[in-house]
Amino acid sequence: MGGPCELRLYSADQAQAKAAINAAKAEVLRLERRYSRYRVDSITSRINHCAGAPQGVDVDPETAALLDYAQTAWQHSDGLFDITSGVLRQAWNFQATRLPTQQDIDRALALIGWQRLRWQRPRLTVPLAGMQLDFGGFVKEYAADRAAQAARAAGARAGFVELAGDIALIGPHPDGSAWHIGIRDPHRPEQAVASIPLSAGAIASSGDYERFFEIDGRRYSHLLNPKTGWPVQGLAAVSVIAEQCLIAGSAATIAMLKGADAGPAWLAQLGLPYLSVDAAGLLGGTLQRRSEFADAADRAMP
Repeated sequence: MGGPCELRLYSADQAQAKAAINAAKAEVLRLERRYSRYRVDSITSRINHCAGAPQGVDVDPETAALLDYAQTAWQHSDGLFDITSGVLRQAWNFQATRLPTQQDIDRALALIGWQRLRWQRPRLTVPLAGMQLDFGGFVKEYAADRAAQAARAAGARAGFVELAGDIALIGPHPDGSAWHIGIRDPHRPEQAVASIPLSAGAIASSGDYERFFEIDGRRYSHLLNPKTGWPVQGLAAVSVIAEQCLIAGSAATIAMLKGADAGPAWLAQLGLPYLSVDAAGLLGGTLQRRSEFADAADRAMP
């Protein structure tokens, strides 16, 4: 899942607590097996192996729901949230302080574009050899939702699931009080820039501080614009609160990709509560109604 994972819960019954823990863990591991691009036996690898094959590949209902969500996110982001953009990692190496050539980027851009896919349930056709789908941009948040759901089904009522910083609540503290979620300062990652009370729903963050390098005072992060192939600029971090972690995570990523002006305006238009930090360290945020963007996520969750 790309980082430390944690489950916290209250229970007066040790057997029930163990059942909830096991159920949540099993769900995370199930989704890791199904969608990790690092596993040759995953659905992701099976889809990518069929890239360029005209007959395409049929997918199961869960994968179909995730593809529908990816399509909705692509449409709502004007093409910035694109699960075919993972091939840009072939151009960018964040372990080395070195910029790729424009030729390297252009080579990857030729293999990017959700609009190139032919998606008609249950069949997906990836038309170009070398194209890749990567569910990593949102399946972690989906896994947090599913794990919290599994824990509740096993009897847990108070606690949360955290997968590499993205959090889905099982429920508030037993007395009904909120959890206080620390938001990392992107300029000083060892510190918190804010503490957000949360009693229900989920919170997810996106930022330029996890994988990056700097050249001549400019930060180049792993958040890459699928249209240009270059890292985003303007916002350093965005945290979003939503009913589902799936919504919060994809919305935070899209806001980062849209930039300092368009990103927060887009979140405000959707009615998603958020906290943003720009490149200069200035905080922003809003709190409004439930987002219509949640509809596709509702359909993705069984």
